[in-house]
Amino acid sequence: MPAHLIKAFSALTAVWVVYAAGFSRADSLTLTMTFLALMLALTFLLIGPSPNSQRDTILPTDWVLALASLAAGVYFVSQADDIARRITLLDPLSVWDITFASLILFLTIEAMRRTVGMGLTLIVLIFLAYNLWGDRLGGTLGHGEITYDHFIDITVFTTDGLFGVPLRVAATYAFLFVLFGTALSKAGGAQFFYNLAAYLTGGAVGGPAKIAVVSSGLYGTISGSPTSDVVTTGSVTIPMMKTMGYRSSFAAATEVAASTGGSLLPPVMGAAAFIMAEYTGIAYAEIALAALIPALLYYVPIYIQVHLRATRDGLKGVDLSEIPPLRKIMKDGGLFIVPLVIISWSLIAGYTPTYSALYGLAGVVAVSMVRRSTRMSPSAIYDVLAETSFRMVAVAGACAAAGLVIGGITMTGLASKFSTLVFMISGQNVLMSLIVAAILTTLLGMGMPTPSAYILAAVLISPVMQSLGIDQMAGHLFILYFAVMSALTPPVAVAAYAASAIADENPLVIAAQAVKIAIGAFLIPFAFIYQPGLLLNGSVVEIVVAVVTSIAGLALIALAVEGYYRTVYRWGPRLLMMGAGGLLLFGGWLFALVAVLVAAVGWGWNRMMVSRQLPGT
Repeated sequence: MPAHLIKAFSALTAVWVVYAAGFSRADSLTLTMTFLALMLALTFLLIGPSPNSQRDTILPTDWVLALASLAAGVYFVSQADDIARRITLLDPLSVWDITFASLILFLTIEAMRRTVGMGLTLIVLIFLAYNLWGDRLGGTLGHGEITYDHFIDITVFTTDGLFGVPLRVAATYAFLFVLFGTALSKAGGAQFFYNLAAYLTGGAVGGPAKIAVVSSGLYGTISGSPTSDVVTTGSVTIPMMKTMGYRSSFAAATEVAASTGGSLLPPVMGAAAFIMAEYTGIAYAEIALAALIPALLYYVPIYIQVHLRATRDGLKGVDLSEIPPLRKIMKDGGLFIVPLVIISWSLIAGYTPTYSALYGLAGVVAVSMVRRSTRMSPSAIYDVLAETSFRMVAVAGACAAAGLVIGGITMTGLASKFSTLVFMISGQNVLMSLIVAAILTTLLGMGMPTPSAYILAAVLISPVMQSLGIDQMAGHLFILYFAVMSALTPPVAVAAYAASAIADENPLVIAAQAVKIAIGAFLIPFAFIYQPGLLLNGSVVEIVVAVVTSIAGLALIALAVEGYYRTVYRWGPRLLMMGAGGLLLFGGWLFALVAVLVAAVGWGWNRMMVSRQLPGT
């Protein structure tokens, strides 16, 4: 009985979000407060207090926490008008205000611990401790005294803290896009994209791995989650790759790398991209358009490495008799392209992401009704609504954590101090500052969901970008890339852990291989800083040159990483090819000319070594 009640509660939560985000006239603060209360209640009913907790029965304490979450939500919603009118730090907080604020803070931290683990929870607790007792540090990191009332006032009773941008995004278009992706997958869209990828690449050399690359990218752009993409498409592609002769670690790493890139691929991208739009004030359509070329470039070295590995090891494609003909694929599922077209059109036409997601969702429902085989029954729609709320529990926990961190940084002025630290390390050199920013973003993102990793890096590191004179779009996309890469970066690579269960392989081995396969993701952000044409910023000639040189550079880097192109490449020539590829990514005719010369020397050197059968040192 509790399971049925929880599922009904989850489905009703999704219905409420659709109504509140698309049709209600309630203010965003009330919407966000209600959303957090519902998500907290769901968290305590769905996830036990420890990883080993059995959910056959719900503990009495979890029922109490769920009811406390709803009670706190009722209180804050009832006081929403007063909260909106009050003057921060001037109007005193009542005893009830402080009591319920402390309660919602405790519930949020406990829900965060259950959903995203102790790693992020400890980081948040460190920030909270710094807010309350950082005045005792002195020196550069010290700040003025912050009382508990002051801390609660900023953290809970303003939109700079818990109920800020990250949670507001989760309560609106992030939720709606997850609902869109879930509905599209349930109606048969995931199978269509897989079949289309199989037709396009399955029969080629290394066909199974190429299917994984293409299908995971296509599915990832509607799911927005590397982990769910790995579980969905990887359950088919990883065993297929292993059967065709790929090693377990390489098969899983290919899936992880391809799935992670889906969060960077327009038109949907992931929750962090929505937060970027809200945080920067840049229209989401502009972000999606600017991100298109870099996202496609992301897959260039992955596809090339997969091809080179298959060619070297003699791995064949899938039997063509196992792949449905294109006519049947398009007949059975071609209409699933329509919802993506609707979303793309509505974003370009200037509609908000919220309404774009709603239009796309309506398109999925309409398309699914055309054929009996794809038609969603009332029970299927019910499942989609409930599953979406289930999937949003962890996202809500991550976004609430990000809000707490933002509130603390706002209070203490830590962002400016962080910029000083970066410049002390880099000496205000642009390239060195970017390298330090990339490393810090990756470190901050380890063990964190992408939305939290992005918002933390955006608050701390975006001032560095501004100080360097880097364009806002380029600077935040730079941060977004490294935040997304936290899903596959060791030692805490959540997508790799998801793949390890399917591949029966060590997750750290998978993560290390995935970093190697997704090498382009760590280089492309530097490329679009130095070549704005990759973000469609410049003349047609500048854009074309940037794209061509970047493709050539990434191809050389893929060759260097894989160490093979028609023949095995020794370490010396591989390093030269890597250097030539890096020079091409920086752009400019001089760099391109030097890169061509370096690549030619590397090719000639390797040919000479192979012909003389010299050792590869």
